[in-house]
Amino acid sequence: MKLVGSTIIQPKHRASCHCGSVVLELSLPNGIEKPRHCDCSICRRKGAIVGSVKLDGIQIVNGHDCLKLYQFNTNTAKHYFCSNCGIYTHHQRRSNPSEYGFNIGCLEGVNPYEIGDIDVMDGVNHPADRG
Repeated sequence: MKLVGSTIIQPKHRASCHCGSVVLELSLPNGIEKPRHCDCSICRRKGAIVGSVKLDGIQIVNGHDCLKLYQFNTNTAKHYFCSNCGIYTHHQRRSNPSEYGFNIGCLEGVNPYEIGDIDVMDGVNHPADRG
């Protein structure tokens, strides 16, 4: 277990969209890793605080049929959101396709605003677009 703010993070944690149609189980043995904002065009608009987990660290428990996929630009990143309430739940990362980014605000029992300082990643000048 790991303490984040006043919240204890269990190795397995549930996350859900706002309406509860989509439920995920995340393997977070080290707690929330790499919390960040991103300033790319989509992240600026959704405003989520995002953490990272390996691809096998997320299981869709409920609502696979409610998840919608959104891709743009290079179509490398895969952004998922609930088709009922519109909440972004997770995405397969463009800069590291072996990981998912997940919406920390969807973790049950976690207030993302208690994490403290959050890094802002330079998504406008994405590493995959360089050189």
